[in-house]
Amino acid sequence: LSTDPRFSRLPLSREHREGTAVARPGFVYIMASQRNGTIYLGVTSNLPGRTWQHRNCFIKGFTKTHGCKLLVWFEAHDDIQDARARERQLKKWNRLWKLQLIESFNPTWKDLYESIAH
Repeated sequence: LSTDPRFSRLPLSREHREGTAVARPGFVYIMASQRNGTIYLGVTSNLPGRTWQHRNCFIKGFTKTHGCKLLVWFEAHDDIQDARARERQLKKWNRLWKLQLIESFNPTWKDLYESIAH
């Protein structure tokens, strides 16, 4: 855990106290306003839930302001830390590379929400 004093009062889970923490899966994802429109890159441990929040404008900020409601790309990781590292890597990419990533995975920019919703 971080040595940042802001986190020093947070209770540790039993797994962390006992040193048996299990990695939590994570997802890197891209939401879009439309094909070749505004895109947003994010990371979450609950892709269906987070996508639903974006689609229904429950998350204030960029995606709500720009109407990014379509899940057009995602990548699963066994550990959320790996997903966060991949997100940092992709955030450095230029827009064209991100568009090519979407096109290689989802050439028609189909909304993938229904395919992941429970």
